[in-house]
Amino acid sequence: MTTRAVVIGVGHYLPERVVPNSEFEQSLDTTDEWIRTRSGIERRHFAAEGETTSMLGAQAATAALKNAGLVPDDIDAIVVATSTPDLTFPSVATMIQEKIGMTRGFGFDVQAVCAGFIYALTNANALVVSGQAKRVLVIGAETFSRIMDWTDRATCVLFGDGAGALVLEAQEGDGTTQDRGVLSSDLNSDGRYRDMLYVDGGVSSTGTSGKLRMQGNPLFRQAVEKLTSTATAALTKVGLDDNSVDWIVPHQANIRIIQGTAKKLGVPMERVIVTVQDHGNTSAASIPLAMSVGVAQGKIKKGDLLVAEAIGGGLAWGAVALRW
Repeated sequence: MTTRAVVIGVGHYLPERVVPNSEFEQSLDTTDEWIRTRSGIERRHFAAEGETTSMLGAQAATAALKNAGLVPDDIDAIVVATSTPDLTFPSVATMIQEKIGMTRGFGFDVQAVCAGFIYALTNANALVVSGQAKRVLVIGAETFSRIMDWTDRATCVLFGDGAGALVLEAQEGDGTTQDRGVLSSDLNSDGRYRDMLYVDGGVSSTGTSGKLRMQGNPLFRQAVEKLTSTATAALTKVGLDDNSVDWIVPHQANIRIIQGTAKKLGVPMERVIVTVQDHGNTSAASIPLAMSVGVAQGKIKKGDLLVAEAIGGGLAWGAVALRW
């Protein structure tokens, strides 16, 4: 028998404010058509004044717990992926722990920008498989609207705020790829690509939060190549291939990256979960958001094989193969 980290609950939360592309036409040299053509994004959600990353994450966590039929103290650990924490410290995870009324266990944050949820899910899986935790809340939560340069039309129209969460539970499997749960993961990073996507501020450099900076075209080329290779690597580790996949759940950064990666993997777009049009790029929140929406839409079903893949600043990238 093999211990697997099985998804038993999923949920998400989006701020109330919806921002259509047309709203940017009032302050930038851009149009709805320009944004849609280059990114696939039609709208995104922005957090309200005073609405923090931990607030979004707590809402998503509560939804996932309800979906799993659990209460907060059934959880042993919280792992949060975010690049936009409420404060320098303490962790967003401990803030969520307090907000949902969880009085036991432990929590910590993982920072790998848009690849953060893949890193968090891999860490949560290790906690379960090692016996450190029986149930883990894995959350991606972001308020990227707080680090936008609103004069830069190449970046500020791309990002949104939101949160998504999974509940993982230790269950026994047969040790085959038919087991439910996380089957494999593949993590990578290369600091030589730092300048392609970064924030120009920080505690030990400027003492400010800074603004997001991106080199779009070079990043696009790196993204398609690296996302394809990491998804393939995750599948190969467990003797599977692209034909085995029911759904690709990609990081929702840009429809052209999503399409390019699916094409290189040989997977039709009909088997790709796409939410970028409604949420924009929500960084570490985008994959759990897409998973939650995919379940709500009746697409992702128990027993389906998913490959989730993402790339973000660092550069950091990776993929997870899991059976829902």
